[in-house]
Amino acid sequence: MREIIEKANQIRDVINYIKVFKNALAVIHIDDEIISSPLLPSHIHDISLIHEAGIKVIIVPGARGQINNALEEQKISWQIKNGFRITNERAMPAIKTAAFDVANNIMNILAGEHLTAVIGNWVKARGKGIIDGTDFGSAGEIDKIKIDAIKQTLENGFVPIFPCIGWNDLGKPYNISSTELAAQIAIHLKVEKLFFIFPDAQISRKEFSLPNEISLSQEGNVPAMNVEILSKILKLNSDLNSEKNSRKEKLLAIFKLAKNACENGVSRIHILDGNTEGILPCEIFSAIGSGTMIFNNGYGDLRPMRDDDIPSVLSLMSPFVKSGILLPRNFQELKSQLHNYIVYNVDGGIHACAALKKYDGDQMEIYSVAVDEAYGNMGVGPKMINFLLEKAKSCGAKSVFILTTQTADWFEKLGFVADKIDSIPQKRKKIWSEKRGSKVFRILF
Repeated sequence: MREIIEKANQIRDVINYIKVFKNALAVIHIDDEIISSPLLPSHIHDISLIHEAGIKVIIVPGARGQINNALEEQKISWQIKNGFRITNERAMPAIKTAAFDVANNIMNILAGEHLTAVIGNWVKARGKGIIDGTDFGSAGEIDKIKIDAIKQTLENGFVPIFPCIGWNDLGKPYNISSTELAAQIAIHLKVEKLFFIFPDAQISRKEFSLPNEISLSQEGNVPAMNVEILSKILKLNSDLNSEKNSRKEKLLAIFKLAKNACENGVSRIHILDGNTEGILPCEIFSAIGSGTMIFNNGYGDLRPMRDDDIPSVLSLMSPFVKSGILLPRNFQELKSQLHNYIVYNVDGGIHACAALKKYDGDQMEIYSVAVDEAYGNMGVGPKMINFLLEKAKSCGAKSVFILTTQTADWFEKLGFVADKIDSIPQKRKKIWSEKRGSKVFRILF
């Protein structure tokens, strides 16, 4: 029965997200290591499915490894500084050929999925020039992106592919950063989602210094964070020695791009492990996803419960009722107490709930606390409790109590302390069950 409920919830998530992101726009950057891996056709297949579901897609492939190979074959030297390849103009034909070979490869795989892709010269660039005495040669900076041409391509049902090449007004090509290009496209088009797919993209305390308040998954990875937390991570890891850990350097560079994108209108940025098959649809069509999501403060909100939320709230409560953590509730009961409840809403889906009830005198009770298991490590529960505590204060309460059988440790961690059953209001004590044996915990103001 539990398996059926979990499958049903997964299907509901998929249906909900297909509706939410219908006609949405996503920019997908694919790292060059994934481009050359056996999993590339699988990821492209998933991109085609996403496109069929109504999400418009732009692909920006990385080509660093392929460019390295092309330059080595022609015995052309180069170096990387501040994330940019430094070489002379003689290298540009090889760089351009390698970048377009990668784009053509993706276009051919998409053709096998019955999707038409277009490789265009939509990026105007300028040379980086000489900075602090270093001549960056063929490395370029993005000057302008031809937004109208891209929009027209998307409207025609095509998938734009951007090689990491830009041209100046005279047609001179420059090698530009594919990750920066993906971020800039996302910003200019104000897309709903920006994806970075590259190998071993897990973010954990094994490699990064993370703030104490950050929530981790059961595997110890960061499932989601807002821009404020991201800023703290960048500050805590600012002393990186890039020679020791190039993967960490790449992640931090993406963090910086993600922060800038979020601050400039991109709703959500997703960092995904390209070594995991199916990671992209799992991230898009489920509430919590399988990678790390970076979001602005508009992601998820606490709001009063509405009539049309009640079926979702009852479904959310169901496993907690069966395990004896919550008392059974029915539709009419929730409807009659609608004003007591708050819910945590993400993209139209309800993933947590809690209620606050006032008694005669100066006591209030928090009850019916339920959090979707997928959100258990995202700080949603404490966020709801703190919200209701502040609400209780504003209503003049001197204390707030809870009754629990199995979650005492969790409430104690939030500052509640054990109290006697005789301390609760007489009206509440009358419906307390000695057989159930719930214990009282309280916060005093």
